[in-house]
Amino acid sequence: MDQQVPGASSSDITTLPKMPMHEEVAREFYRELDVSLDPKARTYWCHMKPQGRPSFTLGLLKDLNVMQRSLHRMYVSSVRRGEAPMDYYVLGSRMPDIFNLGGDLGHFAERIRTGDRKSLEVYAKACIDVLYYNSVSFDLPVITIAMVQGDALGGGFEAALACDVIIAERSAKFGLPEVLFNLFPGMGAYSFLSRRLDAARAEKLIMSGRIYTAEELYEMGLVQVLAEDGKGRQAVNDYIRRNVRRHNSHSAIYRARRTVQPITYRELHDVVGVWVDAALNLGKQDLRKMERLMSAQDRRNGQPSVTDTSHRA
Repeated sequence: MDQQVPGASSSDITTLPKMPMHEEVAREFYRELDVSLDPKARTYWCHMKPQGRPSFTLGLLKDLNVMQRSLHRMYVSSVRRGEAPMDYYVLGSRMPDIFNLGGDLGHFAERIRTGDRKSLEVYAKACIDVLYYNSVSFDLPVITIAMVQGDALGGGFEAALACDVIIAERSAKFGLPEVLFNLFPGMGAYSFLSRRLDAARAEKLIMSGRIYTAEELYEMGLVQVLAEDGKGRQAVNDYIRRNVRRHNSHSAIYRARRTVQPITYRELHDVVGVWVDAALNLGKQDLRKMERLMSAQDRRNGQPSVTDTSHRA
């Protein structure tokens, strides 16, 4: 499989929008995202708002994929008109006290019980499509920022790690709980952590299954800015204002990091294959643990727990 960027193709930019990019963004609608472009701060804001479980539903993944393609198309179109519309992309959440709780565990459990490899592969590919394109800054001179105001678990932690910069409020929690039900985080955690830390520390963090505070990750160097609770957006704005004159150098440094320590799409794809094999090898007791964690997530989100919901991309 050749390395690829699952984003905009040449056909996506054949029609050039005539309005400024921020007006074009304002016309877009996503069921599970809120998006806006601040032309003065040159910042694209994307807030997740999954319907149902506060995780990466297939609907949320579809919206993120479409949004990324649209962002790339509009940026390239703007540049062709002589405009450079944005310097920063910020990923946040509309869910109170939750950034994202990760993979859709109910979907996993149901598909594992029926031995549905194809559905697991489709879900996992949708995840890495989004995370990879984010990790290469959409192939644009844009700096990506994760604004974490709440818990980022499993895939939520992976989504934050896929950004150039993590800005987290002090009460935010991070963790990879997959080992608690005998699985591992297969959509990028090992790749991102082994580059940011090293393989030994990455494995230690993944195998611990424990929850880490934002301050602990700040001490590790995984979180770049600690914000006071309720001040996450202000901290992002302050970070951008402080570094506005350094954008060119910072963007180049992050591109250099990706050159020196590349994470290829093929690597993520191959790890996903390991994850699918491991998922299909889970036993009944493992699945019960997975569903107990899912039920806890549902209760936290104020929803009755269900084994699975009908997700359609």
